Amino acid sequence: MIGVHYPEFGYEADLENLKKAVEELEILYPVAEDNEGATWQAYRTRYWPTLYLIDKDGRLRFSHIGEGRYQETEEAIQALLNE
Repeated sequence: MIGVHYPEFGYEADLENLKKAVEELEILYPVAEDNEGATWQAYRTRYWPTLYLIDKDGRLRFSHIGEGRYQETEEAIQALLNE
């Protein structure tokens, strides 16, 4: 699992602020900073947050915009891990 952070506000573009947030939120997976929005643009993302699950072959298998659907997301993760 990899998080990709594309800042919505200016202060979020500061790497030290991102590191602090990752620590405070106890995020245990790597988080890449994408200040230029390359990933955002590549997936034609329009909303914060957007979640994408990509399988081992690089295919998009699940996406969700916004908060919620945690159980469905967990089930999708587990299904991909079991493949």
